[in-house]
Amino acid sequence: MTAVTREAQLFERLASLADTLVAGYDVVELLQGLVDSCAELLDVSAAGLLLADADGHLELVASTSEENRLVEAMQVAAAAGPCIESFRTGSVVSLPDVRDAPPEWPDFQRACIENGFASVYAIPLRLRDTTIGTLNLFRPAPGPLNDRDAQAAQALADMATIGILHERTWREADTVRAQLQAALTSRIVIEQAKGVLAQTHRIPVDDAFLVLRRYARDHQLPLGEVAQRLVDRTLIF
Repeated sequence: MTAVTREAQLFERLASLADTLVAGYDVVELLQGLVDSCAELLDVSAAGLLLADADGHLELVASTSEENRLVEAMQVAAAAGPCIESFRTGSVVSLPDVRDAPPEWPDFQRACIENGFASVYAIPLRLRDTTIGTLNLFRPAPGPLNDRDAQAAQALADMATIGILHERTWREADTVRAQLQAALTSRIVIEQAKGVLAQTHRIPVDDAFLVLRRYARDHQLPLGEVAQRLVDRTLIF
């Protein structure tokens, strides 16, 4: 593959991923596509992505081979390695030769050698001061990742970060919308229940609302539930 062809494919892949974000997507599929793109278009043999859960614990969510999956799992289990360090510091960690790994990373070093990896490059998925995971690249030969591939990998890591945060924001916004809709629906039912009580008790609507609230509090029931039961005629008082 020529450099021009590779660059064209990379831009095409980024454009496709951007379209996916706009059109709606499955976040796991998006992340798998990102690591696949790294393995196909960069000077690496495998790629993986670790993502922090709600408690800050890293989990492997995408990988391109069983070998790099094992290395990632080893790092998570041992809480040591360049990918873990990248997440902790929020900085790129380059290990051009795994034989030069710090003595604190023996499990990682052994896993890399056993699975055919000689160098690792870890990029944090970071937005401002928040790091949510790492994109990890594995090479079969010693040596640093070239500058052009490092820039491309950063762009893909940024895409992953945008995708994850976009999905989380959408999910939170969807929850808020659902809660708002529930509140609006409940309000309509309450108005209907006030009308029922005003008619059956022959009292003003404002007084009907006080009766409704008092019943809900006395029986420790949600106001909306009492209102719905009154409207459905499953409750009479």
